[in-house]
Amino acid sequence: MTQTIIWTVAILSVLGLLLALILFWVARKFKVEEDPRIDEVEKVMPGANCGGCGFAGCRAFADAAVKAPNLDNQYCPVGGDEVMQKVASILGFTVAAKAPQVAVVRCNGSCANRPRVNEYDGVRSCRVKAALYSGDTGCSYGCLGCGDCAAACQFGALSMDPQTGLPVVDEQKCTACGACVKACPKHIIELRNKGPRGMREFVSCVNKDKGPVARKACAAACIGCALCQKTCQHGAITVTDNVAYIDFTKCKLCRECEAVCPTGAIHGVNFPKELDKEAVKKRIADRKAKAAEAAKAAEAPGLARNDAPKQAAAAPAAEPETKKKEVANG
Repeated sequence: MTQTIIWTVAILSVLGLLLALILFWVARKFKVEEDPRIDEVEKVMPGANCGGCGFAGCRAFADAAVKAPNLDNQYCPVGGDEVMQKVASILGFTVAAKAPQVAVVRCNGSCANRPRVNEYDGVRSCRVKAALYSGDTGCSYGCLGCGDCAAACQFGALSMDPQTGLPVVDEQKCTACGACVKACPKHIIELRNKGPRGMREFVSCVNKDKGPVARKACAAACIGCALCQKTCQHGAITVTDNVAYIDFTKCKLCRECEAVCPTGAIHGVNFPKELDKEAVKKRIADRKAKAAEAAKAAEAPGLARNDAPKQAAAAPAAEPETKKKEVANG
């Protein structure tokens, strides 16, 4: 019995040693050399692993940044410029500063503006609800109100307002990771530049139906009238598929588009003063009047020049009559 135990222990020991040697050889043979800078970059990352950078996590971002020829296509929205400067210093790159962004909810369809036409009694998920039908209101483009965006946010920056039924963004907590943008099946959430001192203008509607149909579904819908586009002096507004859009890279925050919008679909946020629509409309009218006067004044010399040849042509015809009168008088 003792001899059997001794042989068992010996065989197991030899087998264990043999397997250890095999594992050691395999590890050496198939060892993958990894750039030590990947660990350095990962250490300066925020560790959110939110996927806002487009990679699976901070480690994957660090690996891609180390292997990339530059950082033009890499950006960590959570860490922002501060983190990217640290990454650039580790890798010996230069990185341009990027304007901070924030999530914006482009839907005016509150409970007051967009009445329900049916009751949904199913799984509380926007994705499931969108897959089943167009929604429980007359607008098939607006927020479904189930809170998938709030559930997707890892930073607690989104919450559902029980009064309006719409998501609310906490600008102080929002990191612009884009998780809410991906989670929304109706694509009503957009990342936009925060703007100077947080001020920005945006069209809070994505309804592509024609004006009467959109207005019937929601009292504050964009009706595609293009008044904002015609008013904007900076070319920041375009109207496509019956809905207006403001390019935040061109917008000068004059708020004229907000003043002329007949439905209130354009929102201005974080402005120090409340918008005086009548004063802005008067300013627009005065500008148009001055432009019309200037155009009229510019046309006047042209008309005078055009009339000159006619007067010159009429003068020789009158000359013989004058001579005849002089001869008669003589």
